[in-house]
Amino acid sequence: MKKILLVCNAGMSTSMLVSKMQKAAEAKNAEVSIEAKSLSEAKNEIANVDIVLLGPQIRYELANVKKIAGSVPVEAVDMKDYGLMNGEKVLEHALEVIGS
Repeated sequence: MKKILLVCNAGMSTSMLVSKMQKAAEAKNAEVSIEAKSLSEAKNEIANVDIVLLGPQIRYELANVKKIAGSVPVEAVDMKDYGLMNGEKVLEHALEVIGS
């Protein structure tokens, strides 16, 4: 099972995107675990996930999170997909990056 971690300032706005991504995963029968966390919470989880997705509102943290993440891929969610809450497209991108 692949683990996807979405990160934003407080973990709130991404929770809606998480549910859209979970619906898309169910439709594809993709075995993924998707969680939303605040940046401070996420720092303790990064080593245990396959990819970290940053919400557009904290994309300025991309370089810092990449340093913490080491070999775990870190991507910023596309602003348009985030705004439209396009869970399917965000999920597809994450799975592409981690090679599933």
